[in-house]
Amino acid sequence: MKKPSFVQPDAETWLQKFQFSFPIRIRYCETDMLGHVNNVSYFMYFEQGRIEYFENLLLTSTLFGEQAVSVVADLECQYFMEMFLQDKMELHVRVAHLGRSSMEMEYAVVADQLLKAAGRGTIVLVDKQTNKSTPIPDHAREAIIAFEKLSTDLL
Repeated sequence: MKKPSFVQPDAETWLQKFQFSFPIRIRYCETDMLGHVNNVSYFMYFEQGRIEYFENLLLTSTLFGEQAVSVVADLECQYFMEMFLQDKMELHVRVAHLGRSSMEMEYAVVADQLLKAAGRGTIVLVDKQTNKSTPIPDHAREAIIAFEKLSTDLL
């Protein structure tokens, strides 16, 4: 059964939505016996991407701080083409939707100017004392909305 892709309407148009990207060097330990990047490695790239993205917006202490922490609620990866150790990879990261206490993030793995894989997932801000979801602080929401140029009508 083929699952519908969230990469819409096509890869090129979808990639244009991303405002943030950075290079990632593939390490030997991230490959399998055939020399492909192992499927689990993409999830490590997504995690690194989340941190880099929030550091870029100066939100790390807010979303991974003393009072609250961002936790992954769900995460998926769709693989389109294989990647190898020598590939020059760039990871694109964006917040596609911002909720009250959660956000939908998307990830694009690009090498040789081709979309090799795409990911999406929801992270939830959780209060460390109550272990329950907590609202994303206004300054963090404002920073994400401004950076992503999100329409506040959709929030």
